[in-house]
Formats: sequence, C-alpha cells, structure tokens
Amino acid sequence: MFKLKISLVTLLALVFISSCSLLKTKKTQPNIIVFLVDDMGLMDTSVPFVADSSGTPVKYPLNEFYRTPNMEMLAGQGIRFTNFYAHSVCSPSRTSIMTGQNSARHGVTNWINAESNNRTKFGPKDWNWKGLSKASVTLPRLLQQAGYKTIHVGKAHFGPINSEGENPLNIGFDVNIAGSSIGHPGSYYGQDGYGHLKGQKSRAVPGLEKYHGTETFLTEALTLEAKDAIAKAKEEEKPFFLYLSHYAVHAPFHADARFMAHYKNSDMPEYEKNFATLVEGVDKSLGDIVSYLKANGLDENTLILFLGDNGSDAPLPMVDGYGSSSPLRGKKGMHWEGGLRVPFIASWVTPNDKSRLQKQLPIAQQAVQNEMGTILDLFPTICELTGAVYPADHQTDGYSLKTMLSGAPSDNQAASFLNHFPHGQHNTNYFSSLVKGHWKVIYHYPVEDSVQYEFYNLHTDPFESNDVSSENPEQLKRMMEALADELESKQALYPEKDGTQLELIMP
Repeated sequence: MFKLKISLVTLLALVFISSCSLLKTKKTQPNIIVFLVDDMGLMDTSVPFVADSSGTPVKYPLNEFYRTPNMEMLAGQGIRFTNFYAHSVCSPSRTSIMTGQNSARHGVTNWINAESNNRTKFGPKDWNWKGLSKASVTLPRLLQQAGYKTIHVGKAHFGPINSEGENPLNIGFDVNIAGSSIGHPGSYYGQDGYGHLKGQKSRAVPGLEKYHGTETFLTEALTLEAKDAIAKAKEEEKPFFLYLSHYAVHAPFHADARFMAHYKNSDMPEYEKNFATLVEGVDKSLGDIVSYLKANGLDENTLILFLGDNGSDAPLPMVDGYGSSSPLRGKKGMHWEGGLRVPFIASWVTPNDKSRLQKQLPIAQQAVQNEMGTILDLFPTICELTGAVYPADHQTDGYSLKTMLSGAPSDNQAASFLNHFPHGQHNTNYFSSLVKGHWKVIYHYPVEDSVQYEFYNLHTDPFESNDVSSENPEQLKRMMEALADELESKQALYPEKDGTQLELIMP
C-alpha cells in the first residue's frame, strides 16, 4: 500500500511537472505571422524603402500615389529593410522561404506552371518543376514538430497539379485555406466565385465556397479566414505559425470597389488605379489582422514579418527599363534591382521592451536597416526564435536576422545574394546575377547571341544607369569568379543548348 501511494504521488508529480513544462513552452514560444504579398515591389507602398547615400529613406512619386497606412504603422513601430532581396519570380522565392535555400540549390528556378513543365526552350531539363514534396525539409513541418499549429491561407504555388507540393498539407501545414497549384486567381470577385462561376476557371481559388455569389473581395475573404484560424489556434492553446499569402497584388488587376474613390481624380492609367486598390486592400488586411490580435490578447507575443515575393508588376509603362519600380530599374522577372528588391518590415504587434518573450528577439522601433537581408534569412531566424531544429544535413543559405532586427550592423561579413534564372519567356531571359558588397554582376547566357556582362557599382549608381564592365575589367573578373563559385557550391543547373550545359564563360 505504501509503495502504491509513492507511485501515485510520483505519477502526480510527473504530470504536474509535464504540465508546467508544456505551459512554459507555450508561454515562451511566440506566434509567427509571415505576411506575404504576391508581386509587391519596393515602390508599391506609401512607405519609402529606397534610401539616399546617408541611409535615410526618401519618398518618390509612387510612394505618394499609394495608400498603405497600416504598413506605415508597422514600419513606425518596427524596423524596415531598405536592401531586402528576393528571387525575381514567385515560386523560387516561396520555396526559398519554406526551405532557407537559394533557388539554385533547391532547383525551383522558374515559376511553376500548374499543368506542365515550363522549362522553356533552353532551360535545364532536370530543374525542379515538381517543387516541394512530403520529403522536403520545410519551415512549417519543423514548427509543427516544435508544437506549433501551422496555418496556410492564400496562394501556395509550391508544386503543379497532382504533385505532393500542390497541397500545403503535404509540406507541414495543419490547415490549408485556398492554397493549390495556381499562381494567380481566376477572379478576385466573390460574385464570380473567385473563378468558379466566372473568370478564368482553370485558376479558380479553391475552398472559399461560402463567399461565392457575395460581394466579398478575395483579399477580404482570406483575411476573415485567417482570423478564424487564429481563433481556433487560441482555443487549442497552441502557438501558431500563420503563412498569410495573399493572391493580391498579382494580375488580373481587378478593382477593389472599397477603395476606388481614393483614385478617381488621379491621372494614372485605369489598370494602375485598379492595382492601387489591390495594394490598399492588402494594407487593410494587415490592419485587420493587427486589430484582431490586439482585441484577443495575442499582440505582445506575436511577430509579423511583412514582405513581397519578387519585384513589382504594377501595370505602368517602361521607359529605358524604368517604370513600376522607379527610381529602381526593372520590374518582376528582370535582372535589375527593381526585379529583386522587395519591402520587408519586422515588428511585434505590440512592442513591449519588458516582455520576456520579446527579449528573445529585440526589434528596434521606428528603425531603418540599410544592410542586406534576403528571403533566405527567414528560415534560420524563425527557427532560432521558436526553437525549431532542422536536420544537420539540411544545407541552408540564409543567416539569422537577430542582430540586424535590433538595429545593429550585420555580423555577416559575407552578405551576398545570388539570383539564378536559367529559363526564358519572361521579362529577362537566361541570366544569373550576384550582389556582393556594393558590386553587382549580371551574366547573360549565350543561348542565341554572344555572352553579355553587366556590372554596376550600387554604392555610386544605385539605379543601375551606368554599366561599368568595360571600365573595371579586373573587378568584373573577380565578381564573375565569385558568381561561378556560388553556382558551383549550390550545384546549379545551367541553360542547355544542343544537349550541352552552358556554363559560365569568364571575361
């Protein structure tokens, strides 16, 4: 009898200790929101992200045109990066967020066509057009294993039809709302069933039937669903990872009627006015999510990472390469900075310097970080903050942003960003680029013409108006060698012509 009492006491003690441990874990694991906007470039916002030579953000005409007060709020209470890089098209960036790997390493080097292999004429035949799989090491799966409720809302685009990556549930998400193989919506309108009733039916958004036939704009529907998913996670008393991936501001440029009055007197083209309503709708979504978290006591323990997935695709005319990303040169799918630089803001929903949780990742307020950050950095940063552990043999290409989010200079002295696009049929075809320090080299593969190099000093020429390749042959050679090393280390696949890979030709 005495032994039985001891056993019961021991058992109760173990249960108590286990419960306390679980409670402690819940209290020390922050909620994470990755708020991703499709095709939102650096200038598609009223928040200035382009800095002058002193590092101070400067407003340009496009910043004056767009209305994003909630982005302004988030930047005001957190930190924005003026040099944050993503891949030039969507699926490579999205796969990089999930894996922490550069596209040259994970092999998703082009956007994924839902129906077939869009290798393009000279593209590498073995590129990873099937995308992510059940075997992939992904951020949501690691967070799932660390005790998180993992929620996917919106655009996925991780794999084609009938692939494992088509369904986000296969890559570690507990919940999938509206995510599939499609890269843009058949329609933004609830009256159209988001493509099921009217519009492009092959790109109809799945899983939102309760809004069909209503006036609920797609961005609003996703926001409502995200709030419901957060509520369920709270009921389950689990920390959550919300990947809120809006279909906006990708084409089709359907007007969000809630905001059209704000642009009726503008002399901008009609499609650009429509685009501005898409931007403002996403901004409202951000504000609604923030308000919901505050109203439900989830604000001090929730981190928001706001970003775009590639350069702007706003429907503005291009003149000498300048247009929707002006003053940056280029746009989505291009090799210049306007195709690679995206907005990035990090903030706790309600900053509190005394919060024990926030002390794990101090984020400077009203701050600007001018050093380089990349989409590759989200994976290690979130893993470090949450205690998620990835396998030792999983190679990553990013670095934790912990130091830079505090406003301090980066402790990564080798900061660089490789963008590898060995495909055609886009705004720029068959190229690789490397940004390292203040130098940028762009290599154009000789698929039909001779090899071409572009070389820019981004410190003295941030808008890439002066190609200095002929003036700096030795520095160009060094940067080309660095580009070759980057591609080789990641086992990159090159364009192919007549059955032969077109590896780099040195100047």
